[in-house]
Amino acid sequence: MPRKGNARALPPVRKSLGQHFLSDPRILARIADALDLASGETVVEIGPGRGGLTDELLKRAGRVIAIEIDRMLAARLRERHAGDPRLDIVERDVLETNLGGLAGESFALVGNVPYYITTPILFHALRPPRPTRAVYLVQREVAERLSASPGTKAYGALTVNVRALASAETLFRVAPGAFSPPPKVDSAVVRITPRADPAIAPDEEEHFRVFVQQAFGMRRKQMRRVVRSILAVPVERAEELLVAAGIEPEARPETLSPEQFAALLRASGPTGQLRNHRGTEDTEEA
Repeated sequence: MPRKGNARALPPVRKSLGQHFLSDPRILARIADALDLASGETVVEIGPGRGGLTDELLKRAGRVIAIEIDRMLAARLRERHAGDPRLDIVERDVLETNLGGLAGESFALVGNVPYYITTPILFHALRPPRPTRAVYLVQREVAERLSASPGTKAYGALTVNVRALASAETLFRVAPGAFSPPPKVDSAVVRITPRADPAIAPDEEEHFRVFVQQAFGMRRKQMRRVVRSILAVPVERAEELLVAAGIEPEARPETLSPEQFAALLRASGPTGQLRNHRGTEDTEEA
C-alpha cells in the first residue's frame, strides 16, 4: 500500500512550472472515470504533481507511467508508492519524451497540464503513435477553442489543427477553488480521441500546422487574399487553387473545415513553398 505523506512534506509550489494542484477528490475521480480504463490498460499521466490523480488511476489501470519534471515531487511520489510495481515515475520534461516509446504498447493519456504550455503538449501527444484517447484538464478558454464550430469566435488554428487528427469534446468545468493554489481562470476537462480517418497524413502534419496558423493570421480576409499572400502567387493562381479545393474565393479562414484546409494544401503542390508570412489579425498560438 502507498505510504501517505503529510502536509509538512509537501514541496513548495513552483510558479515557474505553472503548478496548480487539483485537490478536489470528486473531480479527480471524475477525470479518471472519463478515461474509461479497462483493468489491464496502461495510462501515461502528465504532471502527477502531488499524486491525487495518480491514486485514482492506480485504482482503475493495470499500469501507470507518471511523467514529472519537478525533482522533489517525483521523489515524493516514489516514496509514497514504494513497492508498487504498477507505477513507474519518469523524471523528465514531457515535451522531450517519446510517449509511445515510453508506454511500449497501446496506452491512454491523462494530465493536469501546465496552462502556459498546453498547446505544445496537445500537439506533442498527437504525434504517432497516438494514445487511444486522452483526457486533459485545461484552461476553459482552450476547451472552448477545441470544441468550437466553424464561423464562431473561438474557432481558430488550434481547433483546425487538433480536429484534423482527432475529435474533441468538453466534459465538464472545474472551478478555481478545486485547486491549490487556485488559478486565476476557470478550467475544464476535455477528451481528445484520435480519428480513424485523419484529414492529413503524418508527413503532412507539420506543413499543415504552419499553413493553418498563417491562414488564421489573416482570419478576416477572403481566401483569395490569404492564398495569394501565403503562397506568393498571383490572384488568378490563388483562385485556381481554391476552385480545385472546392473553396469559394470569398470564404474566410474562420469558416473552413480541417478537410477544406487539407484539400487546399494538397492543391498547392509540394510542401515547403509557404512564404515566411505571419498575419497580424490573429496571433493565436497553434
